[in-house]
Amino acid sequence: MSKASVRLQSGGESQIQATQDSSLSHCFVVVSRPVSVFSLAMHLTELDQECLLHLFSYLDKDSRRSLSLTCVRLRQVFLDPQLWTLLHFRSPCELRRYNFVLSSSLRYLAVCWHSSRVKVCNIEDWMKTTFQRDLCRKHESLVSDFLERVCHMCPNLVSLTLSGCGHITDHNVIDVLQSCRRLDSLSLENCARITDSVLQAVVDHGKSLTEVRVDFCRNVTQAGLQDVRDKRPEVYLSALHSADMIPDSKPEEKTQIRRALQKFLIFS
Repeated sequence: MSKASVRLQSGGESQIQATQDSSLSHCFVVVSRPVSVFSLAMHLTELDQECLLHLFSYLDKDSRRSLSLTCVRLRQVFLDPQLWTLLHFRSPCELRRYNFVLSSSLRYLAVCWHSSRVKVCNIEDWMKTTFQRDLCRKHESLVSDFLERVCHMCPNLVSLTLSGCGHITDHNVIDVLQSCRRLDSLSLENCARITDSVLQAVVDHGKSLTEVRVDFCRNVTQAGLQDVRDKRPEVYLSALHSADMIPDSKPEEKTQIRRALQKFLIFS
């Protein structure tokens, strides 16, 4: 009777060798051939949707998009709305990269621009030089257009943070308040064109709001802040330095002040 011995080789394969039984007049010869050993490796696309979503959640927007370009399966994960419950942008230019997905699953949105260019954006339009206007023209409508898309596609938004977005207007924020009825937190920081109209919209449309911040918004007045405190006392309201800053003025007002100053200097 024959017996066989099994030997594992360094390459992870096994080989069967034949032996001869002395009690028999003939031998059994088994042709030696590699036998594959069970592999524990698993391809990424073999994971289920929940696992892939969890893995994608650790990646930034650019990495998610790069991975989604490798195959159809990972592209489907990239487009899954459950992956995009939070979006954070560090400059308006990032809004043009299309490395994200807007959907009704979005809950938290932040566009925070901390750059020296914000100072240029906050200059009153009639006071800007030609160079400054050209500089702003490249990005002045990016955040406004993006917020318009948010109004149509993200009705379940609960938190919105805009910092250093000098070109957004009252109209943009009011549209968000009217479209996103579940909005719980609104934070506007260093947004020069925001006025008391937004505060009035907080009273009229922000029924779900519990926190409102309008820090360093120079065109917000003490009267507008007090109106919110009186009509919506349950809302936490922060207005760091807003009512204490010098508000914008119209060109004709500047001209009248200049002329009055010139007359004073002439006749003094």
